This record gives sequence, structure tokens and C-alpha cells, in this order.
Amino acid sequence: MTLSNHSIRLNPSSIAKILAIIASSIILASIVGQLITYSSGHGSLYGLIPLFNVDLEKNIPTFFSVFLLTSAAVLLGLISLLQRQQKGRDATKWAILAFWFLLLAVDEAWSLHEELVEPIRGALGKESLGIFYFAWVLPGIAIVSIFALFFLKFLLRLPRKTRLAIIAAAGLYLGGTLGMELITGGYADAYGQKNLLYGLLTTLEESFEMAGMILLIYTLLQYLADYFSEIQFQFNKLQSNEPSEISENYIETGE
Repeated sequence: MTLSNHSIRLNPSSIAKILAIIASSIILASIVGQLITYSSGHGSLYGLIPLFNVDLEKNIPTFFSVFLLTSAAVLLGLISLLQRQQKGRDATKWAILAFWFLLLAVDEAWSLHEELVEPIRGALGKESLGIFYFAWVLPGIAIVSIFALFFLKFLLRLPRKTRLAIIAAAGLYLGGTLGMELITGGYADAYGQKNLLYGLLTTLEESFEMAGMILLIYTLLQYLADYFSEIQFQFNKLQSNEPSEISENYIETGE
């Protein structure tokens, strides 16, 4: 039997910096595109402007947001598995969070929450709802409130550094998805969506969301570095006539 070791070292700070640079570039490209659109009337520029517009779907900002949400889901799932191996009391909570972020990634990719707007407006019997113009925020606020109560004890059990970072990440992300959505909703209801200020408001909204997700990913990586500094994966060859070979891969997290 032969043994080969391969080590991959992950640095939370470096990863967060790379993600922040990508996010900043996307946001800057979106702002430039909107300035060009509303100052010159050219809304395409060979397809580049819609490709980077954070208020449009199925483009580079969407794919990046899906990547961030999926990455968080994978890290949360990994922590859940490691907690389960150590018989940690919160393994199930980590798993629920992983599944939830996977759902958020699917929703981000297909904008499923947007489908709730018209039915809720119809149920309320109103077209003009002010800050609730994007009516999906009503069930969104209810779901977030339920989640906050459900995960409160879990949050309090986390190490202080991790707890504060997760609260900050949640504040940024929810400040974008719900807080800024209320503001942009009120503005859209009063002045419409085809103007520069609305475009800048949606850009700020996406900026908060991306910042929150990047901070969460950094926090989860740092949590892994602090409590599971080395993670080992084993791959065994099956049904082979040759001497079995085990390839062990190590993922190390740390500064």
C-alpha cells in the first residue's frame, strides 16, 4: 500500500480580499454602466452594460452572488459534518443553515421571490404599497423574524468572535435584501425604476448583500481555522487488482 499526501492551504484573509476585489470591480462596472446609460442614452455598449448591471438577472453579478451563497452553504455543511463527527450539539443547526443558504442560492439564480410580488399585492388589494412596493419583503420579514428566534440560543453558544462577526454579516446582508429593498420600493413606487437614482440605490443594495456574504464566508473559514485547522479527505480505490493506493488530501485553514 502506498500513501501520497497533498496539502492545500486556505488563508481566510486572502480569500476574503480576493472576493472583495471581485465584488468591488462588479459594483464599479455597474455604476459606470448606469452613468453611461442615463447620461448618454446608450444602454447596451455592445452588451457590456447589462452584463454588469446589478439590477438585472442572469448576468455576472447574479452568478457571483450565487457563487457566494453556494460557497457559504458548502462551508456551513462542512462545519455541520465536522460537528456531527465530534457529536456537537449544534450539528443540526449548522445543517439547517447550509440548506437554507442553498435555497437562497437557487432563489438568487432564478429570482423566485419576485414571483410573490403580484400575488401579495392582489391579496392586499393594492397596487401602491409605498415601502412595501416589492411586496415579497412582507413574508421575508416574517421568515427572518422566525429564523432569528429559532437560532437565538445557537447564536449565543457560538464563540464571541464568531458570534459578533455573524451578526455583522447578517446585518449587512439583511440590510441589503430587506432594508434597502424597502427604500428602493418606496422610491420605485413614487418615481419609477427607469432613472439613475433608482439604479444607484439598487447598486447600494447589492453592495450590502455582497459585503455581508463575503464577511460570512471569511467568518466561517476563520471558524474552521480556529477549531478544525486540518481537514482530511480519504479516497480509496475500489475493485482493483493492483495494490491499493490511498490518496489523502488535506485542507488546512489558517492565517
